[in-house]
Formats: sequence, C-alpha cells, structure tokens
Amino acid sequence: MPDTPALRQGSPAKRAAIVRAALDVFVREGYARASVDAIARAASVSKRTIYDYFGDKERLFLSTVEETAAAQAVAFRDLLDHTLGDVADEADLEPALVSFGRAFATEVARSAERAAVMRLMIAEAHHFPALLRTPTEERPAHRALADRLAEFGRRGLLTIPDPDEAAEFLGLLVTVRVNHRSWYGAAPLDDAEIDRLVAGGVRVFLSAYGPSRATDRP
Repeated sequence: MPDTPALRQGSPAKRAAIVRAALDVFVREGYARASVDAIARAASVSKRTIYDYFGDKERLFLSTVEETAAAQAVAFRDLLDHTLGDVADEADLEPALVSFGRAFATEVARSAERAAVMRLMIAEAHHFPALLRTPTEERPAHRALADRLAEFGRRGLLTIPDPDEAAEFLGLLVTVRVNHRSWYGAAPLDDAEIDRLVAGGVRVFLSAYGPSRATDRP
C-alpha cells in the first residue's frame, strides 16, 4: 500500500476556522450533502487548504467531531475546577454538586454548539458507528468527573466503589430531566426550573453515594 501523504498542521487559527465552518455545514446539510467547496467558502480558505490539513471529507468530518468534543472537554474540566475545586468537608459537598450540576445542565440546555454536535453524531451514526462506540471511561469529560468523584471517595466525602459508574449516574441525574424538559436545548428553561431539576438529581445521587451509605454496602 502506498504511504498516506503527511498532512499539514498549519495555522491553529485557520484550522479552528475550518472546523467551525465544517461543523456548521455538516449540521445544516448532513455528511452526504455537505461539500468541501461549501466548507471552504464558509471558512474563507481554499479547497486545497482543507485537503492539505485534513486529507479528505471523511477525515474532515471525524476531525470536526473529535476536535469540537476535545474543546468541550477542556471547558468541562474548567467547570469542574470552578465548581468542585474547593470542597473542604461534607458540608460543602451538596452545594458544590448542585453548583456543578447547574452549570453543566445549563450548558447542556443552552449551548447551540453542544446540541449541534449531538444532533450531528445521532444523524450520522449509521455512517460512522465508531463515533458512538467510544467506551464511557475513555471520554475525557467523563474521565475528569470520575477522577474528581474518586478523590472525594478517598477523602471519605462519598462512597465510590466504581468511579466510572458514579460519574455516569451523576451526569445523567443532573442533565437528563433538563434535556427532556428543554427538548435537548430547543425549548428554553428558566434558571429556577433548571435549579429545581438539578437539586433533585443531586439528592438522588447523594442518597446512593453519600458517606452514610458505607455501612450499607459489603
């Protein structure tokens, strides 16, 4: 087999502009109908530049999803540091989890980019099933939350026999009802409704993983 030509890394700003334009075009047109010409026009670059940076349309699509998700993961780690970075004792824990859940659920409910990526992955899953097969524990945002909950477990603030499972449950409990009530960001929810839904999810999480549960488990 011939060697695959090396791709240019090029300008980070230009690469980011291509990814933003590609996300918009792929979401609007779908993978099959989206053209590299349209993406090049939207990014104000040449078609040749896109091929130099990404190789072909398929790799452009996969890179767009992966790089957008990676940027969201960085923002998620910042959110964790801001909301769960100063938990000193058990009294701080529930308010901190509610603060995390409120920030995360608000992002889920109101971020046009996050909603666009989700719709794109769902729409194109039959073309790119590998996008949906990444093990949960390998997703950067999930890994960051699991590590933070494991730390709370080591400090005795939570009972966390399986940090990956606990992170998955916490993420679901603070976002699923918000997703459903907002139709995945399509219908606005006010702050009070998001707070109510998140606080309920945190109460359920603590009833299962709070330190008092330690004596109930083998």
